[in-house]
Amino acid sequence: MTWEDTSLRSTDSEFPDCSNQTAHLDSDFPVHVNPKFNQFSPNLAGNYCDIRHGKLSIQKVKEEMDLAKFKPDPERPRIFMSKNGKVVIVFPNGEIVEVANPPDRAKDDSSVGAKNGQLSRAGSLTVLRRTNSKSKLASSSSSRTSSIAESDSYASVDLGTDKLPPIDTPEASHVCSIRLRNILRRIQNGEVPKEDLYKNLEYAASVLESVYVDETSTVKDTTKNSIEPPTPQPKSSKERLTDEDDELSEVEPDAVPTEVRDWLALTFTRSMNNVRRRGQEKPKFRSVAHAIRAGIMVDRIYRRLSSSSTLHIPPAVLQLLKGMDDWSFDVFALNSAADGHSLKYVGYELLQKYDLVTKYKINSSMLDSFLLQLEAGYSKYKNPYHNLVHGADVTQTVHNILSQSKLAHWLTDLEVFATIVAALIHDFEHTGTTNNFHIQTGSEFALLYNDKAVLENHHICASFRIMRSEESNILNHLSREEYREFRALVIEMVLATDMSFHFQQLKNMKNLLGMPENIDKQKALSLVLHCADISHPAKDWSLHHRWTNQLLEEFFKQGDREQELGLPISPLCDREKTLVAESQIGFIDFIVDPSFTVMTEMLEKILTPLQKAARSEEAISEEVFDKSDKSKYVLSTPWADCLAINKNKWKEQAAKDAEERKRKEAEEKSKVPNSNTNNNTTKAPVPADKATPVVNCSTGKGGN
Repeated sequence: MTWEDTSLRSTDSEFPDCSNQTAHLDSDFPVHVNPKFNQFSPNLAGNYCDIRHGKLSIQKVKEEMDLAKFKPDPERPRIFMSKNGKVVIVFPNGEIVEVANPPDRAKDDSSVGAKNGQLSRAGSLTVLRRTNSKSKLASSSSSRTSSIAESDSYASVDLGTDKLPPIDTPEASHVCSIRLRNILRRIQNGEVPKEDLYKNLEYAASVLESVYVDETSTVKDTTKNSIEPPTPQPKSSKERLTDEDDELSEVEPDAVPTEVRDWLALTFTRSMNNVRRRGQEKPKFRSVAHAIRAGIMVDRIYRRLSSSSTLHIPPAVLQLLKGMDDWSFDVFALNSAADGHSLKYVGYELLQKYDLVTKYKINSSMLDSFLLQLEAGYSKYKNPYHNLVHGADVTQTVHNILSQSKLAHWLTDLEVFATIVAALIHDFEHTGTTNNFHIQTGSEFALLYNDKAVLENHHICASFRIMRSEESNILNHLSREEYREFRALVIEMVLATDMSFHFQQLKNMKNLLGMPENIDKQKALSLVLHCADISHPAKDWSLHHRWTNQLLEEFFKQGDREQELGLPISPLCDREKTLVAESQIGFIDFIVDPSFTVMTEMLEKILTPLQKAARSEEAISEEVFDKSDKSKYVLSTPWADCLAINKNKWKEQAAKDAEERKRKEAEEKSKVPNSNTNNNTTKAPVPADKATPVVNCSTGKGGN
């Protein structure tokens, strides 16, 4: 086999990096040079940079490419192409196969384009000759089977990476999947050292990258038996995997070994529209969906490892964060385990869970600074209720509604991002007093915001001021349009937490539910955040009772201040007169229950069409939607049972409190006649002008 004596040319403009170049023996036939896999020979690969810059003589190339001196590469096949159109492939088992275009095509027919070192000739392939025998093939196949079995065993019981197959071999993806399953089992038992986990994830990522490169390395022609000119621009990083149904039928199953046929199909036939391969000959990693799922799994493990490393999350906190999807999530236990940083860990966990840190390129140090400043703002006034634990609780509740109802599928990534941030900041720097208190006292906040949604406006303003700072700007990678949309949604949602807007908000949503039009996303998400903000009566009794005590303590502190200032004491703020059980029953009956009822109807209206579309396309299965009702989306409502249970408990408590009050009143009445009978002396009446005035302690100083 002879090679034309032409000067070597490099493609520096297309491939500025020495790691992957294309050196040419002729302008029409590129030879792919890759030192990693030694695709010429050890000597020539070692002189790769000389080849690239044209310093190596053509005589040296001829000597290196002498067919008689070809040696099998220990890792993968090598391909050599000559000017006369012949293609020679050298396989790891020592086999040499010569392939060329059919003889009916002229030697100078159409130019042959090359892209990234890959042959892009349209048409079919013909095997001209091969050198090995069937006995060699059988021996090689038996050896390979034994090697695969050893690799499988090693992957399933060990965590080392030394004996795993090379990342570009056919069995690498299979062994990788076994190893990942092994790691998942060990993670559940907490047995995986961080160093071993890192090495295995690095190996898995390399295998997936290798599979992706193999799937996208060839150019797919759009016209049958025709050649398009090569595109001068490099391939996009977002290039989709090529169609896995491209098949090779020109080469009969018995004409070449399975390894040869698979490799030819993978390398050359993606540019051919007129060839087919038998179904049983598809590559092992044949499902694009499986590849995507594997990539997502590895990526999530990488992110979890990264977040754990950055934040140094304590093991007890990690264990509690596993229950984030529960409706009655114990945020008090989390705050205790997190040493008072529940908001920080909840915020970080959810931004990671929805992949928002990656999608919006949020710097980890900026995110950490942002969350810490949020916690500082929530702790500024040392409120019993409106503190960072409340912020974490509301954020987790919003997540539960988004995830368990599948409302997140209705939203864009940016809308999910805005919803999580709105929940995190919704009570930032709360003063522990109501809007009415600010208005009555003429506070600076009331003056600044003109008595309109005083606290809610401050929560938004102060939070965005933090996000504008250089060290806490988690929005710095949003485009101008994305930032405007994000800010508008956050403002709308946080303003909707103003309780004075409660009844108008429910009325507006009821009107929307009665119309055929789609529900506005801002209004829907505003109602979700509002319901989450008042959701503690819809949680387990232990959580609800604790929240109630803390909220009433905050109310009573405001009542004490109002009493000191000589202001009328606000409802539920009088320590002496507030009926706790009765107030909670009224809160459930008139505020919480109606709000959750409207939200449930809203979610059903939004998600029913999504369910129908998913079923018609068979894109979402029973793991997403409950299939018990074929006509209407059925929403899981764990809050309904909690509301009923808690209401009954408060009724029982109210009955006990009423009996206690009656008992005390009876005792007071019984003391009055006894005191009169025990007093045997008769006192002269005191003149009216000398009587001591009676002071009502509940009105405080200056009660008039």
